[in-house]
Amino acid sequence: MSREQEVLKACPTELFIAGKWRPAEGGKALAVEDPATGTTLCDVADASPADGVAALDAAVAAQAEWAATPPRDRGEILRRTYELMTAQADDLALLMTLEMGKPVAESKAEIAYASEFFRWFAEEAVRIDGGYQVAPNGKGRVLVMRQPVGPCLLITPWNFPAAMGARKIGPAVAAGCTMVVKPAAQTPLSMLKLADLMTEAGLPPGVLNVVTTSDAGGVMEPLIRDDRTRKLSFTGSTPVGVKLLEQAAGQVLRTSMELGGNAPFLVFEDADLDKAVEGAMLAKMRNGGEACTAANRIYVHSSVMTQFAAKLTERMAALKVGRGTEEGVEVGPLIDGKQRDKVKDLVDDAIAQGAQVLTGASIAEGNGYFYPPTVLADVPKTARLQKEEIFGPVAPLTAFEDEDEAVAMANDTEFGLVSYLFTQNLSRALRVSERLETGMIGLNQGIVSNPAAPFGGVKHSGLGREGGPIGIDEYLEVKYLAVSLD
Repeated sequence: MSREQEVLKACPTELFIAGKWRPAEGGKALAVEDPATGTTLCDVADASPADGVAALDAAVAAQAEWAATPPRDRGEILRRTYELMTAQADDLALLMTLEMGKPVAESKAEIAYASEFFRWFAEEAVRIDGGYQVAPNGKGRVLVMRQPVGPCLLITPWNFPAAMGARKIGPAVAAGCTMVVKPAAQTPLSMLKLADLMTEAGLPPGVLNVVTTSDAGGVMEPLIRDDRTRKLSFTGSTPVGVKLLEQAAGQVLRTSMELGGNAPFLVFEDADLDKAVEGAMLAKMRNGGEACTAANRIYVHSSVMTQFAAKLTERMAALKVGRGTEEGVEVGPLIDGKQRDKVKDLVDDAIAQGAQVLTGASIAEGNGYFYPPTVLADVPKTARLQKEEIFGPVAPLTAFEDEDEAVAMANDTEFGLVSYLFTQNLSRALRVSERLETGMIGLNQGIVSNPAAPFGGVKHSGLGREGGPIGIDEYLEVKYLAVSLD
């Protein structure tokens, strides 16, 4: 048996409800595909709406006891989960690469990132505070406490199948909330394995329930509309997020939405170009470009555009594309055929409108959903990829003449998740950062993700923040007690 087969065999494939693994209603199954080959890796349970209700039943039944569990105990479970993930990082990374496609080195980096959310929130569990103050008239006291919001629905995407789950599960566990998690149909294995590890770490039955399904709307909408649900957290596209918000309105649910991005990457004339190119490679090519934080529009001052484009093209053209399990591979496949077709359509549209191909833009023969690292120059403002999220290894370059033009182009989008800014002028850095309409900014760096920092956007990029000291607030309600001393 190969190591790949061993890792797959060790991963659960059933629904995880009330602390037990069980098949889907009627024994329905969902195929998990290897995007590098187009072949089936294994089948997992394909949950029905009734299975979803069973998962919520379990979460509701466990809520009171879990909320009463000492914060230190909750934190220790998270800490043990961190340790288990660290110890099994190689196997977890291989499992992720098999189902998602990214190179093993990137998968291992994601496992490290995901596990850090458990370590971070293990420490936050014991820091849930409140308040005490004398009423202004002196006749009473004001007490404030924070309590778990209650049963949560957590919906995670396929591009970061471990980290996006950990970023939601960590604070929910720390706050004392139970939950139902629905991972993406393309990448359910990482979440199923995580549930297995958390059980080993001592998480009680019913606190975490995982339902895998090909019918996301049919399974989740009844749970969103169920009056026992108190919180919805979703990471995914803006159109789906809007639909979920409409459904959540009926129960006035607490919501966290980490939605689409269209990140601008600004390179000013005084930037360190080598550092800017390195930052662009990180911001564009992390996860093969399949990230909401990916640099989607690269704006470069006209005076340095030729140099920057040459350096970036050289780096992009040298990247090795292939199956993520192969040695030396730096770019894996896109998640599926639909996503590859979308990227191709966006590139073809830009070329038809006058964009120049500096490298890439031609799909090679063979199996799997590969798209070559691509650099486009002179991309017109009317090109679709200036407005739509690419989610692929394509870097579109557009020149600007001055700061005002750069900021105007950067803000010309309905999205506002992250911006990247490269300049050696401190005044400009602060001035432009204040003007950019995004929730996060990478200043002279191409990665902003950090478990200790609040992650989230503005405008159509979402609501709320995940991670950092305020990340747990999304899972807590504030209760005020008015105390009379008369």
